Amino acid sequence: MEWLYLVIGIAVLAVVALAGLVTSRTRRTPRRTEPTPSTPTTTRPAEREALPPTLESDLPVLDEPLLDEPVVVEPAPVPVREKPESTRSRLARLRERLAGSQGGLGRGLLALLSRDRLDEDTWESIEDLLLTADIGVAPTQQVVDNLRTRLRVDGAEAGDPRSVLRDELIALVDPTMDRRLQVTGDDGKPGVVLVVGVNGAGKTTTVGKIARILVAEDHSVTLGAADTFRAAAVEQLATWGERVGVEVVRGAEGTDPASVAFEAVKQGVEQGVDTVIVDTAGRLQNKQGLMDELGKVKRVIEKQARVTEVLLVLDATTGQNGLIQARVFREAVDVTGIVLTKLDGSAKGGIVVAVQSELGVPVKLVGLGEGPDDLAPFDAAAFVDALLG
Repeated sequence: MEWLYLVIGIAVLAVVALAGLVTSRTRRTPRRTEPTPSTPTTTRPAEREALPPTLESDLPVLDEPLLDEPVVVEPAPVPVREKPESTRSRLARLRERLAGSQGGLGRGLLALLSRDRLDEDTWESIEDLLLTADIGVAPTQQVVDNLRTRLRVDGAEAGDPRSVLRDELIALVDPTMDRRLQVTGDDGKPGVVLVVGVNGAGKTTTVGKIARILVAEDHSVTLGAADTFRAAAVEQLATWGERVGVEVVRGAEGTDPASVAFEAVKQGVEQGVDTVIVDTAGRLQNKQGLMDELGKVKRVIEKQARVTEVLLVLDATTGQNGLIQARVFREAVDVTGIVLTKLDGSAKGGIVVAVQSELGVPVKLVGLGEGPDDLAPFDAAAFVDALLG
């Protein structure tokens, strides 16, 4: 049994010696910190003091706190309002463009009237040329009869053919018509200009161009985007408002157009502006429901201020179809003036005569392109001179 006690004692001593060796090595070896997974964190300024010295020394040293640095606020850029050309400049430029696109009618008439002998065939050719220019049957007959009388009966006393033709065409266009835009109201209220027409004629563009001209003449203007059926039309009018520096009253797509028109005029009255211009939804003249809605827009507006001008925008290239549109719109909203657009294209200049003769309403503005200044007051003498080249 003694040998058993001896073995157990030796084993105990061995275990104690081994334990002491391990403890001694552990004290001499510093404990390693296991790395933690990298995750995005935000370190706030108040938390920096709690960082270990080894990490604190790695931080960048700032000469001054960020909060002490001056903050420079850039002033908002002031929008630069575009200044349109003067009326005289626009008329001169438009006359040149008209002469290029419409001069064929005048040159053709002069060639016929300058013949040595004005027989029946020549007069029939003159009549045909006038009719193909969309002047209309009654006005054509009137000008042919007057030319016959002056050139055949009066003879040399009538003057040269060009002067005679110029006089008759100016009379046909009727320079006595009042072509002023009624843009001011009564009793301190704003003038209200209602702009109507079918889609594609250039209504919204015309509204923007009129606003541009009025602002240049120191009129205060508010625009009403009542063409709520087309989001593009509302955005287009908003762009024009930014360009010329005027407010645009608009509603959500599909909003009742009459309510937008009402709010635009209401705001104009409250702010004391000079003119409110209301753009309306494009309507086909054969859609009675839409035409009735247009009449409603006008009635709602006049609960606050009188509509001083109703402008019908017509695409001059539509010819006789434009006359049909004009008749229906006149019945719905009592049109007071015509804006003829796209006269620089394939349009025939006679449409000016035809629409005035049919409606008894003057052409007040003409447009010859998409440029911001391609809209000018209609001048009878300048128009005829452009036709004659």
